Amino acid sequence: MTAVGKDVEYAAKLIAEGGVVAFPTETVYGLGANALNPNAVAKIFGLKERPSFDPLIVHVADLDSINKLTTSTDERILKLAKRFWPGPLTIVVPKSDIVPGIVTSDLETVGIRMPNHPIALELISKSGCVVAAPSANKFGRVSPTRAEHVLKQLPDVDYILDGGKTTVGIESTVVTLDEEGFIVLRHGAITHADLSEVLTPSSAKKPEKNLISPGLLKSHYSPNKPLFILGETNKTIDPTRAGYIAFGHTPQGNYKDVEFLSEKGDLVEAAAHLFEKLHAFEDSDVDYIVADPVPETGIGIAIMDRLRKAAYRYNNTAE
Repeated sequence: MTAVGKDVEYAAKLIAEGGVVAFPTETVYGLGANALNPNAVAKIFGLKERPSFDPLIVHVADLDSINKLTTSTDERILKLAKRFWPGPLTIVVPKSDIVPGIVTSDLETVGIRMPNHPIALELISKSGCVVAAPSANKFGRVSPTRAEHVLKQLPDVDYILDGGKTTVGIESTVVTLDEEGFIVLRHGAITHADLSEVLTPSSAKKPEKNLISPGLLKSHYSPNKPLFILGETNKTIDPTRAGYIAFGHTPQGNYKDVEFLSEKGDLVEAAAHLFEKLHAFEDSDVDYIVADPVPETGIGIAIMDRLRKAAYRYNNTAE
C-alpha cells in the first residue's frame, strides 16, 4: 500500500530521483514528477492510464522558471503571472527545447502555473525541479480533493503528501494568448472578468489546435455511477435510488441521500465541494446521482463545465 504522510523532504527527494508523488494544491491534488525527466513523466501517464495526446501542466515555484520553459518574450505572460500567481491560473505559452515532448503531447506549447499552496511550493522548491502534474486520479474520473481520494484511485503512486482538503476544489483556469488578447481554454476560479481587468480578451473563441490544454474532452471528471443534471436529461429519476447533489435549496422528493454543494447558494463554496460530493456518492450505496444546475456566472461557469463533462457519458443513455 502506498505511504501517505506529511514528509515534504522525502517527497521532494522522490521527485528529484525520478519518482511520482501526489501532492495538494489549492485546486485539486496533483500527480507530480520531474517535468524535464521523460521517464518520470511516462510514469504519470502509466499510473493515470492517460492517453498520450492529453498534455500536462508544468508547476513552478518562482517566476524565473518561466524563462526556462518558454521561448516567448511576450510581456503579457509576466503581466498575468504577476497578477494571478501563485494561484489557479495556467498560461499556455510556446515551449523551450528543454521541455520534453511527452509533457506537451508533442505540441509546441506548454501550460505553466504556480500553485497557491504552501506544501506544493515547498515541494517544488526542495525537489529542485519544475513539476509536471495533472490531477491525481485515473484518467477521466473524478478529481481528488483529499489524500484519501488519491489513494482510492492510485494505490501504486510512490507517495501521497497529505495536505488536507483543497480549498478551490476545481482545476485551474487555462488561458492562451493571440495577437488580440487572451482566450480561455478551460474555465476555473479565475474568471473571464478577472482576466479582463489585466488584459484584453481576444475575439477568437478557441485556438487553431483544440487540445492544447487538459480538460477539453467532452467526457471527463466522471464518477463510477451514472450522473444526471436536472433539466438537462430525459432520464426518469427514481429518487429512492438516487443521491442528490443540491444547490441552495432542499430538494423535493424522497431521495435516498442528499449532499449540499452550498445550502446558501454560494458558488465559491459549491466549487470547493463539487468533487468531494461526487466521491461521497461513488462510495455510497446509491444507484445513480442527480445534480442541481448552478447559475452560469463567475465560477458557476466552471462548475457547470465540470458537471456536464462528468454527466456526458451517461446523458440520454439507458440505465
